[in-house]
Amino acid sequence: MLDAKLLKLPVNSHQHNHEHHQIVVGVRGAAELSVDGVGSYLDTWKACLVPTEAKHDYCGDQQNHVLVINLDPLSPALDSPAHADYERMARVFEKPRTVQLDHRLQGLVQFAAAEFDRSPDNEALHRHLAASILYIMADRIVDGKSGHTNRHSVSPDATRRYILKNLHRKMTVQDLAKEACLSVSRFHEVFREVSGITPHQFLLQIRLEQAVHLLTSSQFSVSEISYRTGFSSQSALTNALQKYKGITPSRLQVRDQVA
Repeated sequence: MLDAKLLKLPVNSHQHNHEHHQIVVGVRGAAELSVDGVGSYLDTWKACLVPTEAKHDYCGDQQNHVLVINLDPLSPALDSPAHADYERMARVFEKPRTVQLDHRLQGLVQFAAAEFDRSPDNEALHRHLAASILYIMADRIVDGKSGHTNRHSVSPDATRRYILKNLHRKMTVQDLAKEACLSVSRFHEVFREVSGITPHQFLLQIRLEQAVHLLTSSQFSVSEISYRTGFSSQSALTNALQKYKGITPSRLQVRDQVA
C-alpha cells in the first residue's frame, strides 16, 4: 500500500509519470518540480503532492535530499479493513499541489529522515513513519485543520535566503513582510505559526549564526564582522553574543586559534 525512501534528486532535469500517488518532501537543500506544467520550488518547509499519472519533472541542487512517499491507488482491496484509511489518505491527492509545512510537521519530517539514515534497511519503520506524515497531512488538508499557513506561502527557508542575501543591511520585520507580500501583523502571525518562533527571533538567530561562523573561520575584525552581519556596532554584537550565546567575540576568536 505504502512505501517510502530518502533520496537525492539529480541535478539534471528528468520527466516521468507513474501509476501511484506520490509525495515529495524537502529534507535538505532545494529542488524544483513541475507537475502537469505547474512549477514548484521545494525546500525543507514544503511538500509537493503528485497524483497518479500526473506528468512531472524534477531536478535538485548539489545538497538536496527529499523524502519520497508512494501510495498505491490499487490497494488495499475495497473489502479490506485498511480501505477506510486508504480513502482518507488518497483524498490528499485529488489534485497536484504544493503544501507548506508548519514547524511541527517539519520537525516530524526531519525526525523521520534521520531515522531513515539510521536504519536504511528497516522498511517496516519507514512505512510507519511515512504513514504518520501522510495521516497528519490528510488531517490538515482534508479536514481543513491547516489553519492559514496553506493560503500564504511563508517559507522559513525562503526568508532565510533573503536575510542572508541582505545580511549587512539594517533589516526589519517590515522588510521581511514586504518580501512575502503580507502586512507586518499577518506575516508575524503566519511566520510564528509555521516556524515556532517570531520573525525577529529568526532574524537575530541568523545574524548570530553568521557572526559566530565569521569569528571562528575568518581574520576579519570584530567591527568588520558586526557590519557584515547587520549589527549596529561592535558593542551590539558583543552584547547579543553574551546574552544569547554566553560568550564574547574575543573568546570565540581565541578558541578558534587554540583549536
